[in-house]
Amino acid sequence: MKLTFYRGAEPNFGDELNAFLWERLLPPGFLNDDPKDLFIGIGSIIWDSYPQTSRKHVIGSGYGGYTSAPDVADGTWNVAWVRGPLTAQKLGLDPALAIADAAVLLRAIDLPAPAAPGGPAFMPHFESVARGNWQRACAMAGVTYLDPRSDPLLLISQIRAASVLVTEAMHGAIVADALRTPFIAVTPTHTSHRYKWQDWAQSLGIALQSVDVPPSSLLESYVKLTGLRGQGKMSTAVLKSRVLEPVQASLTRRAAATLEGILRDREPQLSSDADIARVTERCVEALDRFVSEHR
Repeated sequence: MKLTFYRGAEPNFGDELNAFLWERLLPPGFLNDDPKDLFIGIGSIIWDSYPQTSRKHVIGSGYGGYTSAPDVADGTWNVAWVRGPLTAQKLGLDPALAIADAAVLLRAIDLPAPAAPGGPAFMPHFESVARGNWQRACAMAGVTYLDPRSDPLLLISQIRAASVLVTEAMHGAIVADALRTPFIAVTPTHTSHRYKWQDWAQSLGIALQSVDVPPSSLLESYVKLTGLRGQGKMSTAVLKSRVLEPVQASLTRRAAATLEGILRDREPQLSSDADIARVTERCVEALDRFVSEHR
């Protein structure tokens, strides 16, 4: 059974959780490189582009709208559970299969100790790292910057140490909530990343209260205005030119001031202890049942 998750040109926190979580939860040798069976783990990776010849096993994944919804009733899909009720509804699944994002299973393994106790932290979406000036904005605001491309075990340690996590990255919030660090959700810059937040939040009874953060750079402004990803060579070169540095600096200062205001005025969120314990137990049970059926 082949572990399957998204991996782009650069690592991304939520996706890279797969690389170490499952080897700690599954029996030795359970996963291999045999593509006849795909183990579809953490991420919005329920796509319609998997090989028809492969058996697809969904283990807490979600549908994010990045492709058309697959026909999970075509005989090649086996759903152990999905991330949330919106995924179940979109795929026509039994609502009982909507438990929680599989990253909640971090609660079931030994984790690195928290970093030295710290104050507030901010994690952008991995696409916002290249587009924005968030590291500089965080330094100006006195907020610890968490790069979602960093080693996931380091990021887990930093999240555990934070007093509150402001995050545009959904798995920043999922991990923070699982490990009981209060979080403040930031509305993703690109609209394509917003649907999945509600899917996860509803699985835990969280009435999500996202905050809008202004662009920290001209390239982020371009993405918001056009709805494009902003990765074109021409737009990147023009919007990052030296002649526009005063405008860039102004946007970064405004972003920093907004972070300060959010931390001052916004109440962080956290699911209830009872709900996080309940979904963790259900995920463990579903995983154990899946393993026993496929050993």
